[in-house]
Amino acid sequence: MDAAHFVLQPFLGYLWCLQRMFVYSASGRQRFNVLGALNAITHEVVTITNNSYINALSVCDLLRALAVKHHCEVVTIFLDNARYQKCKIVRDLASQLGIELVFLPSYSPNLNLIERLWRHVKKQVLYSRYYETFPKFKAAIMGCINSTSTSNRKSLETLLTLKFQVIEKTQIVNT
Repeated sequence: MDAAHFVLQPFLGYLWCLQRMFVYSASGRQRFNVLGALNAITHEVVTITNNSYINALSVCDLLRALAVKHHCEVVTIFLDNARYQKCKIVRDLASQLGIELVFLPSYSPNLNLIERLWRHVKKQVLYSRYYETFPKFKAAIMGCINSTSTSNRKSLETLLTLKFQVIEKTQIVNT
């Protein structure tokens, strides 16, 4: 589980060219927040969205949605140490719903599988793209997220793998 905060502004991808390029940019800085939980096996995504802030109540809404969707199943959620995810309200509701919360070590987004999905969404939908209106921007993001377990499944197979690189304790050598 993790939150992504998409802002309607230009996201420039990498480009090498000899000519200067001009990129359209929408006015304002409207924000679209997505709190999502990714099923590591099926790549199905459950989301809660808003245009303001992600907080403990948003996390509770997502926990309830997961409890309804996976009724009578064991649910374990891996999440980072964001304050709004570790608070008492969230822990109490998770316990009440029978959902196990496993908190990842601090500063380790590489261990959170959904971070890879957010990177994929930004690359596919936002890099070097212009959206005239905020509704078109939101629709493009949700379209990409909703196609994770269907039309995008093949392209995400290698990205959303359960193989993680673990670096053992190493000594830093000063030269």
